[in-house]
Amino acid sequence: MTKVEKLGKMIGRWFTLLVVLWAAFNYVLPKTSLWLVPNISYLLGIILFGMGLTLRIEDFERIAKRPLPVIAGTVAHYVIMPTLAWLLCLIFQLKGATAAGVILVGSCPSGTSSSVMAYLAGGDVALDVSIETLSTLLAPIALPGLLLTFAGKYIDIPTASLFLSTVKIVLFPIILGVVLHSIFGKKIEKITHVLPLISQVAILLIIGAVIAANHANLFTAATALVIPVVILHNLSGYGLGYLFSRLIRLRDPQRKAITFEVGMQDSSLGAALAIKYFVPAAAIPSTVFSIWHNISGSVLASYWRTKSTNDQSTLKTKLNDVKEV
Repeated sequence: MTKVEKLGKMIGRWFTLLVVLWAAFNYVLPKTSLWLVPNISYLLGIILFGMGLTLRIEDFERIAKRPLPVIAGTVAHYVIMPTLAWLLCLIFQLKGATAAGVILVGSCPSGTSSSVMAYLAGGDVALDVSIETLSTLLAPIALPGLLLTFAGKYIDIPTASLFLSTVKIVLFPIILGVVLHSIFGKKIEKITHVLPLISQVAILLIIGAVIAANHANLFTAATALVIPVVILHNLSGYGLGYLFSRLIRLRDPQRKAITFEVGMQDSSLGAALAIKYFVPAAAIPSTVFSIWHNISGSVLASYWRTKSTNDQSTLKTKLNDVKEV
């Protein structure tokens, strides 16, 4: 294992804590990351280019061979999270850019952290990656359409511009990554061990930039409700995602994957689009979501991993008891 891999694994292990500390640091010293604000879309492109480099043609063939769980998980994501965001805006009487920001993060594709959480929880990582890939590829159409449907009354939605930006920010880097992986094959695979570290650093930089841009408005009366709304949004997404996966009778590893895929959002994309097309305050829900879903995802993954270990120990004990009898 190289030093870079070790560093990536160490950062991954403490990533949730690093997110919280880095956010707090940039709140106290916003000038640290203010210069990054115009470059958020490039940082997001780096993350998605890395995602593309890890994908192979076989990954898309897997979607074609097992389409139902992938399609079901993607539909659940794009139905549950935007609808929850809209309902929460009504319940908490959110207005203007704040409401649009909540609906924007709810309309984003699945979060890039979800596959890590699914892996830690003992979920079906292949299914998780497939849903993440499909939801991301559909984002240029789904995201502007959902925003127009749910947030049109709160703020003007530049649908065509959002579509083109999402294509540039999301699709082009992924497609470029897939093409390069297909052409260079094993040569590309030699550098993929560096990608998690690069993505983690890029996510931290995006969070720092958004905190810096919203420093003056982060904890005001106008945004005081954002934190409980985001927490409810994320947790309700987990709950409904899990119930949906049980309803369609998926196995336990698949239920875990869909739970994370539904409840975790690509909040970095939400922040980038909010700053580019709306006012900085519209990026606050995405920023809070970035911090919170890493915390909640880590806790849920840890609970499932511990529960699975305990269940296996109990089963092993019972089998030993039967053998002794």
